[in-house]
Amino acid sequence: MTKDVTDPSEQSVPAVPAEPPKPGRRPGRPTGAQHGEPRALLLDIALVLFARQGIMETTLGAIAREAGVTPAMVHYYFKTRDQLLDVLIDERFVPLRAELGRAFADSDAEPAEALRSFAEGLVAVAERHPWFATLWVREVISEGGLLRQRIAERFGDANKKASIARIAQWQKEGKLNPHLEPSLLFVSLFGLTVLPLAVTYTWAEESGGCAPRRDQIARHAVALLMHGVGP
Repeated sequence: MTKDVTDPSEQSVPAVPAEPPKPGRRPGRPTGAQHGEPRALLLDIALVLFARQGIMETTLGAIAREAGVTPAMVHYYFKTRDQLLDVLIDERFVPLRAELGRAFADSDAEPAEALRSFAEGLVAVAERHPWFATLWVREVISEGGLLRQRIAERFGDANKKASIARIAQWQKEGKLNPHLEPSLLFVSLFGLTVLPLAVTYTWAEESGGCAPRRDQIARHAVALLMHGVGP
């Protein structure tokens, strides 16, 4: 369990919400909470701050300040940051995981079709949730990321093992390169999709080019995996 980092202003815990958040107070703040749903807004803001500065550097007080509410308001919904993380996993990441998992759910799907669907799914998720790519790189892919451990504890590895077994079966059937390491295929897909989505394309700006579109990223990832760099 991670130790919650609090500041002195986070000590008062009321029995009822002190005040509703005020959407629109700060430019760039999530606005999808959606019209009067304080708890959803606080979750949105937590995800943005976690992606921007990391979980360890984000206190409940910081979330309150970004939302424009009192720390007591945040404590009403989430007593600790650990509780907040568990809620985020259950309510935000579990649905995303189920959505992405559908790419490998069809037993009749061909490898290229399944890989393309998975890559496009990652890009679609990142497009709907701008925090996703940066947060995933910072707190899930990276060694020591707080979400990495907590997601593993709550999800287990049954789905991961099933997906790896599916890839190995495709190799036995001659549908995939037998020299591929099944356990690294997902790492490659994430690297080819999530990483480009998480970075700022300064290289493109400096060269006078344009940053790749999201649909180009998905297409490039699958083409590189399936056909390499040959003609």
